[in-house]
Amino acid sequence: MPNDPNAHFDQTVMEMIEHSPIGAVPMTPSYQDALKRLYAAHQVYPNADHKGGHVTARSLAKLPSFHANNLDALIAGQIAAEALESNASIFDRYIQSLPFAHRVAAESRRVVVVGRHVLHRTKGAHDPIHTLFLVPGTGPHPGLPGNYLYGSALQVSADATTSPWAVHLHDCDDGAVLLNVPTMQEALVKLQEVLACAPFNMNELEAIGFRFK
Repeated sequence: MPNDPNAHFDQTVMEMIEHSPIGAVPMTPSYQDALKRLYAAHQVYPNADHKGGHVTARSLAKLPSFHANNLDALIAGQIAAEALESNASIFDRYIQSLPFAHRVAAESRRVVVVGRHVLHRTKGAHDPIHTLFLVPGTGPHPGLPGNYLYGSALQVSADATTSPWAVHLHDCDDGAVLLNVPTMQEALVKLQEVLACAPFNMNELEAIGFRFK
């Protein structure tokens, strides 16, 4: 934005957010106007770890995403979907990535994110495939601790040969977007696209076919 008269000040505000332990900026009108511009440009999001604080998209861009560690092998046809890393293991890696102070709050969301029952097929069972992923970002509400959204690519019905698939994504509350596709391969391609887009505000995913539930 070389000709934007606000560009230098907005850059200063982002640096202030990044250097503040709680992502705070002054409440004066000029700073609040800068925040409005930065939010509108998807350069700043609400901080999930500090109420009233903010976090920059460029800070979140440095964070890892989490998904099955053998997802690429599934996409390449080298393994069956049943062999994907478990959702509990994926969630464990997310927990371990967080600063110690935020791990308890994140752990309290395990049942919501991972679920109570077995989500992968086991020998003799017919549980629909459901693979978890977590990406940096925000939605209508802030994300999980660490500023993460969580979602899944899942088989909608138990019949693996005919079942359609879906990709869901959620914030920490009731914000959710959904995409329905006919096949597992299409779901996994879309999942890869979501991972490549992070960090983002969930409303940005409408551009690639998602809709709010």
